[in-house]
Amino acid sequence: MAEPRLLLFDTASLYFRAFHGIPSTLRGADGRPVNAVRGLLDFLARFIADYSPTQVACCWDDAWRPAWRVALVPSYKAHRVAHDDVELVPEELVAQVPLIRDVLATLGLPVVGAADCEADDVIGTLATSSTVPTDVVTGDRDLFQLVDDARGVRVLYCGRGVANHDRVDAAWLIAKYGIDGPGYVDFAVLRGDPSDGLPGVAGIGEKTAAKLVAEHGDLPGILAAATAKRLPATLTTRLAAAIDYLGPAREVVAVRTDAPLPQIDLTLPRVPADPERFAALAEELNLGGSASRILAALAGVER
Repeated sequence: MAEPRLLLFDTASLYFRAFHGIPSTLRGADGRPVNAVRGLLDFLARFIADYSPTQVACCWDDAWRPAWRVALVPSYKAHRVAHDDVELVPEELVAQVPLIRDVLATLGLPVVGAADCEADDVIGTLATSSTVPTDVVTGDRDLFQLVDDARGVRVLYCGRGVANHDRVDAAWLIAKYGIDGPGYVDFAVLRGDPSDGLPGVAGIGEKTAAKLVAEHGDLPGILAAATAKRLPATLTTRLAAAIDYLGPAREVVAVRTDAPLPQIDLTLPRVPADPERFAALAEELNLGGSASRILAALAGVER
């Protein structure tokens, strides 16, 4: 009997990567682009085959820019807004998202979202409540905050590509940044993240942010050190100038661990929930080898 293991997919992170990394010449029978669909299936198949989970969740952004995060930091993802809080996404990808949902449903792969929450919050809630070893598959560094060796939570980070993903545990984080998982939130707040519209503290880069967290533990410890004049004057001045940003930003960067999730069975299906519909979609969307690979991965068949 396989060892229990939970695999959490940051679904949008993966299908965005597939869309931008796989030629758009891949088309369905009617000419529709299907590169994101096929690429996502290949990514799922690879991780399921390589890590042999007993449970999986395709975590979903029910809200890509939750109102409560925007209320805290109005610049949060603001540069990605097309209009009326709609995300700026290539039309050819937008058209594939319903196809992805349909394919996942016919396979019986659990899709999990929560009201006014991002996939990160779903992942945070599932990872921190899991009672079995858990791997998070993502290209988002913010999820490094969930790394917890004691609880067996790792991040399979796809920043260098799915084939070259990193297995991020506490030792990896310490070697890379000099901090552990719990320290990552304050590190990210100080450093900032332009891709999410988080400015960080002006004049504090990655090395200084990591050093501050490593030496003082967390943001309250850093600010206490500044108040006690244990930091260089320039750093104290920079922190003081950003004081109105730091508290709200910390709430924005920290993933929720209490998202209101639906009751759902995360058991990995070994056969499609609707094999006839999946076969029809595979033909309609020209899924080809991608369909064969995900079926083999689910069945536990080596290819």
